[in-house]
Amino acid sequence: MSLLVMKFGGTSLASTDLIKEAAERVKAQVLLGYEVVVIVSAMSGKTNELVGWVNDTSSMYDAREYDAEVSSGAQVTAGLMALVLQELDVPARSWLGWQVPLKTKGSHGAARIKDISTENINQKFSEGMKVAVIAGFQGLSEDNRITTLGRGGSDTTAVAFAAAFKAVRCDIYTDVNGIYTTDPRICSKARKLSQISFEEMLELASLGAKVLQTRSVELAMRFNVPLRVLSSFETTTIESGTVVCKEEDVVEKNVVAGVAFSRDEAKMTLVSVADRPGIAAAIFGPLSESGVNVDMIVQNISDEGLTDMTFSCPVEEVDKARKAIKENKESSNLVFEDLVVDTNVAKVSVVGIGMRSHAGVAAQMFNALKEENINIKVITTSEIKISVLIDRKYLELAIQALHDTFELES
Repeated sequence: MSLLVMKFGGTSLASTDLIKEAAERVKAQVLLGYEVVVIVSAMSGKTNELVGWVNDTSSMYDAREYDAEVSSGAQVTAGLMALVLQELDVPARSWLGWQVPLKTKGSHGAARIKDISTENINQKFSEGMKVAVIAGFQGLSEDNRITTLGRGGSDTTAVAFAAAFKAVRCDIYTDVNGIYTTDPRICSKARKLSQISFEEMLELASLGAKVLQTRSVELAMRFNVPLRVLSSFETTTIESGTVVCKEEDVVEKNVVAGVAFSRDEAKMTLVSVADRPGIAAAIFGPLSESGVNVDMIVQNISDEGLTDMTFSCPVEEVDKARKAIKENKESSNLVFEDLVVDTNVAKVSVVGIGMRSHAGVAAQMFNALKEENINIKVITTSEIKISVLIDRKYLELAIQALHDTFELES
């Protein structure tokens, strides 16, 4: 019998009425002949509430107890979902991470999945169970403590179960009805994609598209797990949602698949740094150790043995970056004239697998921004992505201009 994984996010389970609606969707798949593994998140807002309780209790909390407390949100929805399915005459049972077991490694609060045992659940399927409801976001450490996988961990749980059980597909139910060419709240011409490749989705997720969590896309690509992103609040048909799949399975291969953006970026420039071997390591090593998420990096042409080094990072990490650079300057031979910070920039990117075989995409992008009199501050490229930093006040204009230039509405 074929197995399907269905994952429901917090907004899809925010009340008992919504849990009942989600359960009806699960029952529909059972009636089609599937065995179903359902992954559930905590109710919308519940995880934040649980984290708040921990912070109110202790500012220097024990991470093991944090995981024990925060993981309880998904336990509630797993139990409720199983109860509702039983009321619908669907044989169902809830499972916590340690009962599966889903074994993890790494630190508490950000554990990584090591192994998922299929034996216990498959045994129950063989005995007549039709639905296994799994509390997402959690697992079991090597010393038998509850762990959590970090924010977005329920998506990762769903993909991991789909890979372990060799599911035909993993359906991610959320509050949007698919992947769009850009944010429809900014560009009214944004179009829902019927398909997108793993690589394109991974780039979009890493660039700020919040529909899917980056780790889950990486895992899906690694194990070739087809994903479908669809809405919990619309009637589901065979045409619903967006399928994320292998590049060769994408029927419609556009040069550019979408326009992504990150609004809260900062640009930091070390002025007149010595241009010598090891200078990049001297700058970015301490930034990494301080947990600064450096993104774009540009080094100017050397002039009389000096150069400028520019990088971008999230606005909220500027103070941390400034502190790391200052401490490094005082304790080592890192010498520079000034540190210039611009916190009024945004990043906009175009992504598409068609860039591999089509020339001139960068020229089109730059010309579109020029026509709108938008200055480009930093440029970085990869095989299927071009990103630029611009003044934040022009972000919406840039998104709309690029969407029109690459004719993404059609």
